[in-house]
Parts: sequence; C-alpha cells; structure tokens
Amino acid sequence: MTTKNKELSVAIQGVTGAFHEIAARTYFGQDIQTINCDQFKDLFTAVEQHRADYGIVAIENTIAGSILENYLLLRKSKLKVIGEICLHITQNLMVLPGTRIEDITEVYSHPIAIQQSKDFLDGYPYMKLINWSDTASSARKIAEEHLDHAAAIASDYAAKLYGLEIIAPNIQTHKQNFTRFLILSRSAVENPSDNKASICFELTHQPGSLVDVLAAFKQHDINLTKIQSLPILGSPFQYAFYVDLEWNDRSNFDRAIAKVLNLVSNLSVLGEYQRDSHEF
Repeated sequence: MTTKNKELSVAIQGVTGAFHEIAARTYFGQDIQTINCDQFKDLFTAVEQHRADYGIVAIENTIAGSILENYLLLRKSKLKVIGEICLHITQNLMVLPGTRIEDITEVYSHPIAIQQSKDFLDGYPYMKLINWSDTASSARKIAEEHLDHAAAIASDYAAKLYGLEIIAPNIQTHKQNFTRFLILSRSAVENPSDNKASICFELTHQPGSLVDVLAAFKQHDINLTKIQSLPILGSPFQYAFYVDLEWNDRSNFDRAIAKVLNLVSNLSVLGEYQRDSHEF
C-alpha cells in the first residue's frame, strides 16, 4: 500500500463516484486528488503528460472478462505497472427519491455494468437499456436532469453522492463480482517484496513455441495466473501474449525471464509489483 499523500493525484476513468475512484481511494487512501478522464486513453495521457502522479485502470472483471482496449494501451504506453487491487463490485439500481420501479422506462449505465446485471434486467423487458460512459455519470445524469422515468446502475457511493435512492441493491448476476485494477506510474518502483509481474511477448508460428515458453516458467517454479492473446495490428494472424506471473523466489523469476528471452521476440516487462493479497 502506498503512503497517503495529500498532494497525490491519481487519474481515473469516469466522474466522481465511479468504481475507478473507489479503487483509487482504497489503494492510495482518501486524501488524494482524482483527475477525471472520459476515456481510458485519456487516463494514460494524463499520467504521461505529468497531469497526474499515478493512474489506475481496470484490466479484467470476473464476469465481463478482460478489457482488451487497456491491454493495447498498456503495451503502447511507456507507463509501468507498480501495483494492483481487486475490488468487489456491487451494482445497484437507483432512481430519484419517490420513483417506483414500475415507473422506470430507461436504464442508464456502462455496458459492462449492464452486462453484469443482465439476469435482473431480463425480468423487466419493457426497460430500455442505454449504454453510458460510466456508472457514476449515469447516476449524475438522473439526478441533474431530474429523470423520474429513468434509473441508473452504479455503486452505493454514487447513489449517496448524487442523492439517489437505491430501489434494488446488489443486482449483479454473480455476487462474486470483482474487478482487477492496475496502478500505473511513469517509472518503475523497485521493491524487494515484489512477487508478481506482467509481461508481453510475441511468438513465431513454430510448432511448440508457446509450450517451450510455458515449460521454461514451470521449470523455474513460476505460476502463470493469466494468459491473454491479442492480434498484432498490421500483422495478420500474428498475436502478442500478455502474461501475469507470480513467484516466491525472485531469483527464479530472473532465471525464467533470461531463458524466455531466447524463445520469444519483443519481450516487454510491463511492470513488477506486489500481488493483491485479497482472499476470494
């Protein structure tokens, strides 16, 4: 956990009350300034251009899966991953005080939040689902425009901020709903307690090339917690592999990486950090 600092600024995607803000304050502490960004790419730019000290970006969700856009942004950027946090996500249906659920004809929220709440929403087929930029801004829209026929899906924190009433709490389909966020910095931070890394590499179309890489990590007792492949733009049917690794002995990681360097091309260490110790 990073030491609290009243001067610390953290770039987030979304407006005040977004899950990115909740994650940022959980990780850094309450005494931070959040720099609100409309899009994920703006978040990266804010840190790169020194308008924010750090950034925090969602990378995967236990229901919606990987956020592929952010893998591409991470590789393109020169920012380094220096930490992670897994946040338990609860989605809530909220309205102007006094609005009844039978009055609702429209529901606003981020597409992922709508997807996470699909089973609940299927019970109200007359409600029009409207994709919005983020969960908190959908709550703000309901409040500022006094939409007594509409609802938002967002956090209970957003409901309190914008004076809305939660008429259906915890509507996410799966209650074990977590989003993993990465902490971004302009420079790497060396820490002897680091036990996790995110890397990216490319492979040639040779039989067993990926198996050889996996075997090298296994040989050195490195645990692979995630493998994500994405197309390489401009190279049809060529793929880059994004891999998260954990270790108990740092020297094993160093030896594994040295061996893998001879098996792959364009290997990048996106960051080394301490894994979130959250118990699921």
